[in-house]
Amino acid sequence: MNMADRDGWIWIDRQFVPWRDARVHVLTHSLHYGLAVFEGIRAYPTATGLAIFRLDDHLQRLLESAHILGMAHDFDRRSLADACRRVIRRNALDACYLRPLLFLGAEKVGIDPIGTQVHAMVAAWPWRAYLGEQASVAGIRVRISSFTRHHVNAQMCRAKSVSTYSNSILATREAKADGYDEALLLDTEGFVAEGAGENVFAVKNGVLLEPASGSALDGITRRGVLEIATELGVPVVSRRLTRDELYCADEVFLTGTAAEIVPVVEVDRRRVGGGERGPLTAEIQRRYFDCVHGRDAAHLAWLTPV
Repeated sequence: MNMADRDGWIWIDRQFVPWRDARVHVLTHSLHYGLAVFEGIRAYPTATGLAIFRLDDHLQRLLESAHILGMAHDFDRRSLADACRRVIRRNALDACYLRPLLFLGAEKVGIDPIGTQVHAMVAAWPWRAYLGEQASVAGIRVRISSFTRHHVNAQMCRAKSVSTYSNSILATREAKADGYDEALLLDTEGFVAEGAGENVFAVKNGVLLEPASGSALDGITRRGVLEIATELGVPVVSRRLTRDELYCADEVFLTGTAAEIVPVVEVDRRRVGGGERGPLTAEIQRRYFDCVHGRDAAHLAWLTPV
């Protein structure tokens, strides 16, 4: 799928631009120095029409990410939310993936960004299962990466920053080259942080475990899983996790907007549990998809109609 050669419209700086004309200059500051923030958001079909999942939460994180990185701008959550809905309607999309991005322009060059303008864009396109159509049932194989997740004072890890993902790219390429589906990264102290593009959970003796690591992103899907687990009466413990705890877990799964909820059946060539999707993972998946498709009345507030 060539992302540059497509029909459609992209919202840039409060106006729609034909997809093929949505371009920036080669001296755009963010292209050279990596200071930009983005979100990934999904819209799902429901019985009452297309709805965007946790739009306000995603846009709040986008604005907080820009604030963390000192990117002063005049885009507010309401206008960005309106842009997301309009992009979907303008492109006549059904289920789709949204990509809002705040980036620095080509007003100047040099590491110091003062004097550059913050620009905004929102694009949307159909995007199916990020880790493969069968992954949500069959599960995936992951490896612990030789690359370490950033220290909290080296990279602002609560910001969903473009620059963070060079670390993820290195880890992903390594994992794929070794025959795995995805990478897991440890933090600088050797404890489990997160996947290359997902949060990670483990299940042991009926308890849901999540890594207490400052190097992991505060995932929106992760937040939903924690709420669903609480509603199911599942004990949730947030603490440091070691890689060998993942080897010996009853279940492991990844969460993220693109990945959704994906069971992990093998870590570093060690089978996890029975080597198949576990019962708690399956139940959380079921509840999650009920929420995103509007079948769970208790969580309709998570959906924004298009």
